[in-house]
Amino acid sequence: QVQLVESGGGLVQPGGSLRLSCTASFDIYSAKTIGWYRQAPEKQRELVAVSTSGGSTSYADFVKGRFTISRDNAKSTVYLQMNSLKPEDTAVYYCNVKFIIQNYWGQGTQVTVSS
Repeated sequence: QVQLVESGGGLVQPGGSLRLSCTASFDIYSAKTIGWYRQAPEKQRELVAVSTSGGSTSYADFVKGRFTISRDNAKSTVYLQMNSLKPEDTAVYYCNVKFIIQNYWGQGTQVTVSS
């Protein structure tokens, strides 16, 4: 069964850190892109960070310098290290893996930044 399973979300105080993980039940080595998206209540899903098969990464302006995406192909796992978290980072975070034809989403993990 094809699965993407996220973990690592939770409640954190402003200024704190979390590391999200996304583990695939399939090989991600040949994925065209692997990304993290987020969706806050009553808002559209938005791109947070993306890693390409060529090794490049890009970030949304609102997380630049605070978040880092990385991948471990041997473990079929993608990470999102989130530092200096702000209340506006509160959202459900989703992992996405895209191949040329297939496109997979995880179930999401809740991140809440609050004092």
